[in-house]
Amino acid sequence: MTNRANLPRYLFRSFMLYLALFSATAGLAHAEAPRVLPEGEKPVDARLGDLKDLNGYFPFTPPETKQLWEARSRFLRHQVRAACGLHPMPGKTPANAVLHGLVDRDGYSVERVFLESFPGHFVTGNLYRPKGKSGKLPGVLCPHGHWADGRFYETGEGEFKKQLESGAEKFDPSGRYPLQARCVQLARMGCVVFHYDMVGYADSQQLAHRPGLREAMNSAENWGYFSPQAELRLQNMMGLQTYNSIRALDWFETLPDVDPQRIAVTGASGGGTQTFILCAIDTRPAVAFPAVMVSTAMQGGCTCENACYLRVTEGNIGIAALIAPRPLGMTAADDWTVEIATKGLPELKKLYTLLGHPDLVQATPLTQFPHNYNYPSRAAMYHWLNQHLKLGLSEEQLTERDFDPLTREQLTVWDADHPQPEGGDDYERSLLKWITSDWEKQIGSAIDTVGEGGGPFEQIVGGGVAAMFGRGVVRWKNPDSDEEKTVYLCADFQSGNDVAALAKNDTNRDGYVESTLLIASQSLSEQVPAILLRPAQWNRQMAIWVSPHGKAGACDADGKPIAPVRKLVDAGTAVLAIDLFGQGEFTDDGNPIANARINESGRGEWAKYAGYTFGYNYPVFTKRVHDILTAVAYCHTGDVAADRVHLVGLAGAGRWVAAARALCYRTIDRAVVDTGGFRFASIDRFDHPDFVPGGAKYLDLPGMLALNARGPLWLAGEGAHAPAIVAAACKAAGSPENLIVFDGKQEDQVSAAIEWLVRE
Repeated sequence: MTNRANLPRYLFRSFMLYLALFSATAGLAHAEAPRVLPEGEKPVDARLGDLKDLNGYFPFTPPETKQLWEARSRFLRHQVRAACGLHPMPGKTPANAVLHGLVDRDGYSVERVFLESFPGHFVTGNLYRPKGKSGKLPGVLCPHGHWADGRFYETGEGEFKKQLESGAEKFDPSGRYPLQARCVQLARMGCVVFHYDMVGYADSQQLAHRPGLREAMNSAENWGYFSPQAELRLQNMMGLQTYNSIRALDWFETLPDVDPQRIAVTGASGGGTQTFILCAIDTRPAVAFPAVMVSTAMQGGCTCENACYLRVTEGNIGIAALIAPRPLGMTAADDWTVEIATKGLPELKKLYTLLGHPDLVQATPLTQFPHNYNYPSRAAMYHWLNQHLKLGLSEEQLTERDFDPLTREQLTVWDADHPQPEGGDDYERSLLKWITSDWEKQIGSAIDTVGEGGGPFEQIVGGGVAAMFGRGVVRWKNPDSDEEKTVYLCADFQSGNDVAALAKNDTNRDGYVESTLLIASQSLSEQVPAILLRPAQWNRQMAIWVSPHGKAGACDADGKPIAPVRKLVDAGTAVLAIDLFGQGEFTDDGNPIANARINESGRGEWAKYAGYTFGYNYPVFTKRVHDILTAVAYCHTGDVAADRVHLVGLAGAGRWVAAARALCYRTIDRAVVDTGGFRFASIDRFDHPDFVPGGAKYLDLPGMLALNARGPLWLAGEGAHAPAIVAAACKAAGSPENLIVFDGKQEDQVSAAIEWLVRE
């Protein structure tokens, strides 16, 4: 077991290396393998439990050291960007901002604004400016939540009276127009304010807010949002909305009267999600105030608040923690945030204390009120911004007062001189086509660096793979002792290094010892059933046998090793055959699962969104790759301690091996990969066991194979020639001889692969 007490000092260095460098038996019948567990029992594995969903419990565990948090936060920030489709960041195009329709008011002015985040896609809103101020002024970005009509929102008469009576609002008209009131008050406090629309609200009508999975938009080409093809490329509405915020910030900080060092972001509910996501992945905002959103409970119910991979490793508290040590203020209400004072805030306080700024995080519980951004909540925000934007205002100056609300006609950015742009399905397809083309160009321009360690190709493709899988097995050297260790690297930078064998039973066979065992990690709450065949004269080499049938793929009808496995054993190489998640002892009948589980939220068509499942749970494919990584770690760090470890994935199992080796190539000597011609882009349903969000984005499976090119690779299933990027990677690595491409008869494939492995 690795001494985890020594890890924090070196994990960040190992992680950066990991991020930069990433940055079986065809024709054999399914057989019965020796069982590890008694008949009817399954591994004690957390992944067999209920799927996590947005209504779960998401505690945050503060790190023990600054170094550990630095590594963990860098990876989490990278993973959040990738989940939003922002790795690589889209090529930024001119904003072409248009300001018009100036309206003068008491102490402030309001203008209508539209700008382009992507070419032809518009961010719309209003710019509030204080009057009588000069020089560089603090700025505030104000995204709004799911209030009806967004920027145009007006509280109904009956509801307004109730809020006055309860103390939720104090004044008229601010209680009638709470979104305008926030912007007016901030402008009167001396801030420049940009209040902008969510996608599908107010003036942002090119796309519907949550259109859901539509059959017409679910095609192999010219797809739309919510489709499998969009998710295979991490194209989601949350990513679009987040990028709109980034581009709004790009434009906003260049305004001549805005101080780019004093920009705050504040919004409530869905606007609170936009606030902490933007501030988590973009370090430019100096102050954040997400209201009634950050909690350990419900994580955000709308499709605009969910994305595949977004919360597979951390919930909203952990994501908001990425804002540290910048000032982070929050409010809570009688909703999912009701327990923030005891669940979430203490952990954030511990992190901020660790970073030397215990007073820069605060939550104001206003649990006498339902979900809101009412006057008491806004007042808490005004005080927070006054303090941390260094406005120096008195209590009286922080109090809202009367203002003349703008009408819908005065707020809307579209008029006869500035006509509303067209939207609809064809527009949506064209937008996604532009986004796809953009990152394809970026990857294409990086291909020339495929052999450069830490170069653009490995940063983009390797970094994308690392974000999707969240794990790896790496070797790192202690600079003080030159001792080299193998570390199981998880997104939390604390789990996995307790991999060991449980329930191990040994049986002497003809020339080898057969062991049934569970390879387990208590910290990961995962177990992998396995059979280990160790020769009497062991050459200290291990071959991990991966099959579509699990460990049964290494056995014949009598439960004995099949001929190619026995050949490896007779040559002195130990063989570790494993059940991957959804295979063998993970299932009721021993057969591989045909469908992945999907969360059902009962919210109509838009609730079939993949982000509600894979935003909180890794896909089956990913879990299977994790099992391979666990086996690799065991071979290096368990009671095996092999000198050389190989991966064997035949009969199409090479797709999992290719992904695993891309994540642990420094710990694998040789790999046998039969892809069976598999491509992620061919998958057309979310419940397919091989569906992987983002799988098609980074050159699909060939991209992962290219990351394998740094070591010997025997490749089948791709025809007479390897994919061009794989051949180029081997050549660039200076070892084209490392790549062996098999294009012989199917019945000869297994023997050819084993001959290569034994010979070498």
